[in-house]
Amino acid sequence: MHGDTQLIATIAISLAAALAGGLIAARLGLPTIVGYLLAGVVVGPFTPGFVADAELATQLAEIGVILLMFGVGMHFSVADLLKVRGIAVPGALGQITGATLLGMAVAWAWGWPAGEGLVFGLALSVASTVVLLRALDERGGVKTPEGRVAIGWLLVEDIVMVVALVVLPGLAGVLGGSADTGGDGSLVLDLLLTLAKLVAFVALMLVVGRRVVPILLGWAERLGANDLFVLAVLATALGIAYGAAEIFGVSVALGAFLAGVAVNGSDLSHRAAEHAIPLQEAFAVLFFVSVGMLIDPATLVDQWQAIVVVALVVVVGKAVAAFAIVALAGRPARTGLTVAAGLSQIGEFSFILAELGRSLGLMSPGTESLVLAGALVSISLNPLMMRSIDPVLVWMERRPALERLARGRRTPVG
Repeated sequence: MHGDTQLIATIAISLAAALAGGLIAARLGLPTIVGYLLAGVVVGPFTPGFVADAELATQLAEIGVILLMFGVGMHFSVADLLKVRGIAVPGALGQITGATLLGMAVAWAWGWPAGEGLVFGLALSVASTVVLLRALDERGGVKTPEGRVAIGWLLVEDIVMVVALVVLPGLAGVLGGSADTGGDGSLVLDLLLTLAKLVAFVALMLVVGRRVVPILLGWAERLGANDLFVLAVLATALGIAYGAAEIFGVSVALGAFLAGVAVNGSDLSHRAAEHAIPLQEAFAVLFFVSVGMLIDPATLVDQWQAIVVVALVVVVGKAVAAFAIVALAGRPARTGLTVAAGLSQIGEFSFILAELGRSLGLMSPGTESLVLAGALVSISLNPLMMRSIDPVLVWMERRPALERLARGRRTPVG
């Protein structure tokens, strides 16, 4: 296909395939996400027929991530973030540690090198932004106490993964990879520089951005031109997310979230959200299609036993760890179940980690395929996990031995 039509073809065919897959999935009583993922397999490079441009699809999907996080930021105040820091920070760190160690144990049992096991475990420990936010939004849970905890938890995971992406190249040589570490001093310096950039960006957005961004949107709104206001919203979301990644080295998701937080103080935040929602939905669909395009159906058949193990680590292992952490903190079972179900999947950061590990000689193509297959299975099961929250909570409340656990030891402020 000619380069000048590749973008149009990728969008058109991907959305058409997603529509067909979503309709079939809904007809069969399955989550529409399953249809979107299978649509990606159909238009991907591993099946006959039309092959969409995977790189273009991934970039389009990234826009969906930006718009989703921007929308969440517009409804998630700094005060909300501070309220959940007591559970979100230790919870995310604890779950990442537990899931990484569990992944490393599986890798050790399979006879993999320690470096490959570490990258594999990290890839299984971090959840997808798109999947979590979509699941919470469908349940009206973004602004609930348990939704705030889950989102705060996810943001901490994103920050940890940004640091991991900086540290891994420096440790590749020690872990058995092919990269030049450059010495311990260089690694420490890079890490300190990354943390300094992260702190600087957060401070810039919370101090300056919260004053400048509402003024910009106010100018566009007072001119009375709807198209200018929409343009101002998109320019704010995409521009800040891009600048966050290029200048400060943080994830576009975190950049977009803080851009939304900056808009949050404005009276125009609700109007801005209304304009962003239709685009969020369309590009979120492209995200799931882009994930499906990475899946080789032959891998699902040839390595089905290993895929089952990976799915158990992600869906069961992470969920149990998250629920246990929340329960130990004395939070209600609904919070624990929401966090456990919402984060028991893997997505975009997992792909980035796997690709980095392969480029550093720390992960084989077969292991990367396992991570992708684990994403397919866990994302497909996630809607079912979210639907199980209320039935499980009712079951717990009807049993005296679990009733206290269901209520929690105290009522959290976040």
